[in-house]
This record gives sequence, C-alpha cells and structure tokens, in this order.
Amino acid sequence: MVKIAPSILSADFSRLGEDILSVSSADYLHFDVMDGIFVPNISIGIPVLASVRKFTDMTLDVHLMITRPVRYVRMFAENGADIVVFHVEADEPDQIAQAISEVKACGKKAGLSVKPGTPVRELLPYLNDLDLALVMTVEPGFGGQKFMADMMPKVEMLRREIDCRGLSCELEVDGGVNPETARVCIEAGADVLVAGSDVFKAADRAARIAQLRG
Repeated sequence: MVKIAPSILSADFSRLGEDILSVSSADYLHFDVMDGIFVPNISIGIPVLASVRKFTDMTLDVHLMITRPVRYVRMFAENGADIVVFHVEADEPDQIAQAISEVKACGKKAGLSVKPGTPVRELLPYLNDLDLALVMTVEPGFGGQKFMADMMPKVEMLRREIDCRGLSCELEVDGGVNPETARVCIEAGADVLVAGSDVFKAADRAARIAQLRG
C-alpha cells in the first residue's frame, strides 16, 4: 500500500504539535527545509526539527531544498531526521555522493530528488546507494501549487529502473497531490506521496490520508 507523508509546510505553526497529532495515521511526516538560495523561499531548520523529534515518533522525512547539502546533512541526521533527502542539482556529483555517504554513516536513510526541469537520468548513477528517490511534481519552494502531470514519465522510468535493478529504494512524489492526482502517481509506480495543503486543509485529516492511499 502506498505511504502518505503530510508536509508540515502547510501546518499551522502556532499549533504545530496539535497539527502533527492530527496526521499521526500517516506513514511519514515530511519536513521541508528551504534556504532562500536553492529555492526562492526560506522555511524551517534544525531547531524546529529537534523539537519535532522530541514530540513525535513518526518517521521524519526531511527534504533539504538547500545549496551544497553536504555541509548540513549530518546535522539533520543527528537532530532527528530518519530520511534525509536533497537535490541532485544542489552540488557537484562528488559532493552529492559524499552527502549520501554522510547520511549513511549516521545510520539514516538517504534520498535524492530531481526538480521538474532536470532529466531523471541524473539520479541513475546514485540509485544503487539510495533509500528513496523523489520526483518533484511542482517547482520546489512553495506549497499549494498545481500538479504537473507531465512528470509521470519520470516516475514510470524510475519505477522500471528500481525494479530492474532489484532495489528496495522507495519512489516518492511531491507536489500537488490530492485524491485525483494520487491515483495518477500510484498508477505510475509511486510508493510514497507527499501531501501538504490537501491534508492540512481537510476537515477530517485522518479520512483524507486514508482517501489518498486509494
């Protein structure tokens, strides 16, 4: 069954603990980190992550939309992240490989993401070392954007490659996920769906999470 990862980027930070409890039936809690350089927005960082880690035992799926992630991946891993995901576009190939190694050395799972404009082939050299591959179906940086259905060939290609290599790497989709687009993602081969505004704006969040599972 597909896993659901509500993004706290869409939560109400004045009542973050309550909002996290309201999505506790989900599989992962998605934690978006933006530096204002790699993406044109600034969000949250290590102090908030450490506080969230103390509050919940949910799997924390930390998505770093930052430049040169190798500088910080160990700090995020040591402060509560279970999965540390960063972008293939964010640094040179040797530094991306080093960042993956740093996460693994901390005993955590490593993920790599591609933006909509990046060919999925850029992930392939790293795929054997990944625990998660993330396809963005919006431009990273802001919540509430429209789902880009033309990214589904990337998901399908990664699904084939993961299966062909016999890997346990999870395939995640992030951006514009709702009950309609979730079905499209699942059909394309996604294992994990990130949903922010669709979950946190729902009157019954647990019911919406169940609905997204299909």
